[in-house]
Amino acid sequence: MITVPTQHKELKEWIKKMAEMCSPSRIVWINGTEEEKTRLEKEAISTGELIELNQQKLPGCFYHRTAENDVARTEHLTYICSKKQENAGPTNNWMSPAVAYKKAHGIFKGSMKGRTMYVIPFSMGPVGSPFSKIGVELTDSIYVVLNMRIMTRIGTEVLEKLGKIGKFTKCLHSKADLDINKRLILHFPEDNTIWSVGSGYGGNVLLGKKCLSLRIASYLAKKEGWMAEHMLIMGIEDPNGHIEYISAAFPSACGKTNLAMLIPPEGLKVKGYRIWTVGDDIAWMRIDTDGSLWAVNPEAGLFGVAPGTNTKTNPNAMATIQKNTIFTNVLLTPDKTVWWEGGDDPIPEEGIDWKGNPWKPGIKDKDGKPILGAHPNARFTAPAKQCPSISNRLEHHHGVKISAIVFGGKRTRLAPLVYQSFNWQHGVYVGATMASERTAAQVGKQGEVRRDPMAMLPFCGYHMGEYFKHLGKKMKNPPKIFHVNWFRLDEQGKFLWPGFGENLRVLEWIIARCNNKIDAVETAIGYTPKPEDIDMTGLDLPAENMKKLLEIKRDDWKEEIKDHWDFFYTFGTKLPKEILEEYEALKQRLS
Repeated sequence: MITVPTQHKELKEWIKKMAEMCSPSRIVWINGTEEEKTRLEKEAISTGELIELNQQKLPGCFYHRTAENDVARTEHLTYICSKKQENAGPTNNWMSPAVAYKKAHGIFKGSMKGRTMYVIPFSMGPVGSPFSKIGVELTDSIYVVLNMRIMTRIGTEVLEKLGKIGKFTKCLHSKADLDINKRLILHFPEDNTIWSVGSGYGGNVLLGKKCLSLRIASYLAKKEGWMAEHMLIMGIEDPNGHIEYISAAFPSACGKTNLAMLIPPEGLKVKGYRIWTVGDDIAWMRIDTDGSLWAVNPEAGLFGVAPGTNTKTNPNAMATIQKNTIFTNVLLTPDKTVWWEGGDDPIPEEGIDWKGNPWKPGIKDKDGKPILGAHPNARFTAPAKQCPSISNRLEHHHGVKISAIVFGGKRTRLAPLVYQSFNWQHGVYVGATMASERTAAQVGKQGEVRRDPMAMLPFCGYHMGEYFKHLGKKMKNPPKIFHVNWFRLDEQGKFLWPGFGENLRVLEWIIARCNNKIDAVETAIGYTPKPEDIDMTGLDLPAENMKKLLEIKRDDWKEEIKDHWDFFYTFGTKLPKEILEEYEALKQRLS
């Protein structure tokens, strides 16, 4: 007989019901202590769920592999289960709650036989903050428990805050047999419930992350009058010690984590700037009594893409992951450290790849294609507090005031380096028409241009037409809205912008615009910088490059807005009239 550390009747009854369906051999309540963490790590090592890494070189670090068919979010198996199909909208897969529960029940039935069901009480956001939400995840995976420990606030403190009658999101996960044909990620917004079965990949099974913090939270936010956004939050401290905070939305693998942890480039260090990381992925926002938008990062950890991360692209991320980190689907070296493509040299002479096979540099498959040591979507999970640039506002209950919202995507020839919207309504249009190339974090054809409004397309838990309307909330002091594009190419296919490490030069212009300290050039798509107003000190960038970076090719934009129209058509009558007004205004300006 286990001791149940709560008097919350609804919670106890729900766990009993889920245990009857899943049939675990035992139930363990997670309390969040260090002793518990050590015990779970040892157990996971003994079963092969984790591999202990070199504790001299990577203290507290572990390695994990997922199944080969389970390496990314499976969007085609992810559903919004609302009573009415129209409430899920055209951008979500829909399944009726009755059908979804029945279908998943058949997979969950007996799925935990011989396994432990772990009960994880967790808080998204600082425990007790008015921004925060409590969830309870039931899982049969120690990997999930240890990742949730990093990504959220877990344990006894959360249960105490929940009390006897507090509201919580019911999160149920089982690896089951990891059969992709029996894999489902189900969201029941009206029931405040998430069921995930048949997967072990973080994006599908760390249910506090995208599932709760975006899909369920966006629905709750609409209902309760706040915003749940797929945005980083960062602070830019000027030489006088004043900090301006911005949030920014980019699709996966577009430099979001790199921007959140930016280090001022050599040419600007003399000015004395400092960057503070509040969050690299998700922002929960509320309008405060001052009429401004305030935000918290609901997460406590970083779940970042490893390939491409190195001491040049993101030295702060590399410093963060030197201890207490879980690495997933990277290359395992003979000395029990890790490596990935686009990481730091030297390339190891051999290793075990993400599939568990022997690997050497230059090895190719039967078709002559290079075999990668790490999967392109390989991940690291690390405590945010280990990041050298982490802000002390991470645990602040009131969050930070947002001065600017920045949208962006990977566009090789269309969007200029940076432009500012004319106003809030136009800014919503700019975010609504964001597009980027498909990445390895999504299942599908890489390189395909994908329309991704506010980087929320896979994460909006209700009809996106209503989401655009919800974003039109009136604020006395709304943030100014911008769009950036670091990925513009020249005629030879080379990047025009020198790299992520130089992005503060653009942010400096953005902050100056927020404070009305600098003029801009009015164009058909918005306000762009004068070339001389982007401080390029210390960079030998040809003037011709800056001209190309800021160029607006009218004919290309005329083609672009045809696609805007086709995309908006999918939303039918729920598309806000304000979006149509902005479309017509842009069309007129371009003509």
